[in-house]
Amino acid sequence: MSVYAEPLVEINRKAFLVLYRELGVVDAVRFLRQFTTGFGEYAEEREALFGGKSLAEIVDEIKRESDSGSESR
Repeated sequence: MSVYAEPLVEINRKAFLVLYRELGVVDAVRFLRQFTTGFGEYAEEREALFGGKSLAEIVDEIKRESDSGSESR
């Protein structure tokens, strides 16, 4: 007796369709995202972006960027 094993890509396609149909696109994506590990080196990126800055300094920078962006509109 021979058993046909469906290709994994086809099983994934069917599973995504079921998730989208039953949960809706937004909740299906939220569900799937919990199984992804992401990429990059967060600690190194955080250090490069924020270094020795205090929270107050970071907030001030955000406010300045936000203010300068709204002036150009």
